[in-house]
Amino acid sequence: MDRQLIYLDYNATTPVDSRVLDTMMPYFSEKFGNASSSQHAYGWDAEEAVDSARTQVGSLIGAKPSEITFTSGATEAINLAIRGYVQANKSKDNHIITCKTEHKAVLDCCAQLEQEGVRITYLDVDHQGLIDLNALEDACKSDQAMLCAIMHANNETGVLQPLQEITKIAHVNDVPVFSDMTQSVGKIPVNVKELDMDLAAFSAHKMYGPKGVGGLYKSQDAKLNISPQIVGGGHEKGLRSGTLNVPGIVGLGKACEITQKQMLEDNERIQVLREYLENELTRMGNVKINGQEVERLPNVVNVSFKDVDGSKLIRSLKGLAVSQGSACNSSVIEPSHVLKTMGLSDALAYASLRLSLGRMTTEEEIKKAIQIIRGSVEQLRMQLL
Repeated sequence: MDRQLIYLDYNATTPVDSRVLDTMMPYFSEKFGNASSSQHAYGWDAEEAVDSARTQVGSLIGAKPSEITFTSGATEAINLAIRGYVQANKSKDNHIITCKTEHKAVLDCCAQLEQEGVRITYLDVDHQGLIDLNALEDACKSDQAMLCAIMHANNETGVLQPLQEITKIAHVNDVPVFSDMTQSVGKIPVNVKELDMDLAAFSAHKMYGPKGVGGLYKSQDAKLNISPQIVGGGHEKGLRSGTLNVPGIVGLGKACEITQKQMLEDNERIQVLREYLENELTRMGNVKINGQEVERLPNVVNVSFKDVDGSKLIRSLKGLAVSQGSACNSSVIEPSHVLKTMGLSDALAYASLRLSLGRMTTEEEIKKAIQIIRGSVEQLRMQLL
């Protein structure tokens, strides 16, 4: 990593842990076998490595190894869960309940299904980013839904939805629950059994593993039918065809093993840095920490600066790699749909930053980042006088 550029965008992606990379390397060369080659040792070794990774992933999230399906990442897992469930359950009412602050992978999938005749209920959130559980209950009862899709941790604010309460409400009404857990798995303790989760998606590159690999948790107890979205070989018990990415899967497994061992230690250190960062930024005045009053991921600061031209903010932060939390479509930058749904104006949403810390973040980097942000914001405010 370029230490001249301070990286505070760990929610976007993480560097591959050196221990993960070391574990992966043999599977590119001497252990290059296809996990589906069942007639010789190269294939057996690859299959054994995949099985081991499945166990490591299951251990991290409290699942059985057989409940894990490997995919190319969380986006594919999300599509497999939502589209696959809808296609396999066409006799049910075509109604999905989701939330306006979901990741675009969920929202775009739902929008496409909407064009195909599926009715979607998009729940609002309050000013802290939480859904209204009464509204969820009403949506479940008023018109029987076939699936509830609510993310665990928001990728922009880190706000955690109350999944245990959500699954309880949904299950009382016979509605299965899918959760995009891409940001929570690997960052905080997650137990899919305790949460009574039916389906969940996750990704390796958010927890110091390689890009291009992730997975879907599918509860055996729920006995849900899902139609595969990729066919051609019947791999992964027919749910996801295609030659398995053995090096990537091995990397995901090792990343899960490492984070399970040191998550609490990492989080204690990171949260101290996060609190220091927030305290120093709020001392500037006219600063809002979004989602501050509710439970959040320990590594995320989503901060809005009043009286700042948001179009100039991100470019003024020389030496920082951060996110503005906005979606880019062609050349048009739009204000964050998450922050707007939480009640922020376009201007304030534009003048917002997502700062996400990680395993490699140092106290020195945070102090330097504070100086850079403070200097830029003060200069931009002077320009508006």
